[in-house]
Amino acid sequence: MRYFVAFSYFGQAYHGWQRQPNASTVQQLMEESLSILLKSPISLMGAGRTDAGVHAKIMYAHFDFQEIDSLTNLTYRLNAFLPDDIAIQKISVVAEDAHARFDAVERTYEYYIALEKNPFYKDTAHYIKHKLDIPAMNKAAAILLEYDDFECFSKANTDVKTYLCKIKSATWSLIGDKLVFTITADRFLRNMVRAIVGTLLNVGLGKISPEDVKTIIKSKDRSAAGASVPAKGLYLTKVLYPSTILEFNG
Repeated sequence: MRYFVAFSYFGQAYHGWQRQPNASTVQQLMEESLSILLKSPISLMGAGRTDAGVHAKIMYAHFDFQEIDSLTNLTYRLNAFLPDDIAIQKISVVAEDAHARFDAVERTYEYYIALEKNPFYKDTAHYIKHKLDIPAMNKAAAILLEYDDFECFSKANTDVKTYLCKIKSATWSLIGDKLVFTITADRFLRNMVRAIVGTLLNVGLGKISPEDVKTIIKSKDRSAAGASVPAKGLYLTKVLYPSTILEFNG
């Protein structure tokens, strides 16, 4: 049988989601915990990968196993087994061919900017002390929807076969005492959101104009875009599946 796991994590202590040699990752801890509880080697396939230090308010992964008597009990035991910075929301039976990565139709990330020095945002947001031109940043963000090749925002030497992504929305909003960038697309390249935020911050700081973003995208050159912002401000907040795959969506 195939199971989907819905979970969240605070990524500060981890070298990202995906299992890596000689580094602590969320996938590694979850696989080890499930393997102990189910008394069988368990392999998880995640909806995507997050970089070191990035957080996920919602993430999905699937695994295969025989019929499990109580998924509620397994969820409880898994939460008790895992550290406090990883939480399991739900484990559900899905169709045998359902795939956590390939069946996801869109993903949403948020990036948090602290506009004033705040010790409580030290590990959860990126502090910018200079005044930002938010309307200009939103004008630049809207330009992203006009393109689909984002090689300029991709981490160099990555193994992807295509740099094409369909961005469905990208906006900056003041929410409480934070400035939040929200972006939704069918897929994201490695380091893409952090590079986009760094570039749009350059617009907000007056270093480049919104129109310069078009030139940067067309260049397909990572060095033409802005520096990547710190991972601590980035959150995966939604992964959407067709209702035929998953009845609940986060």
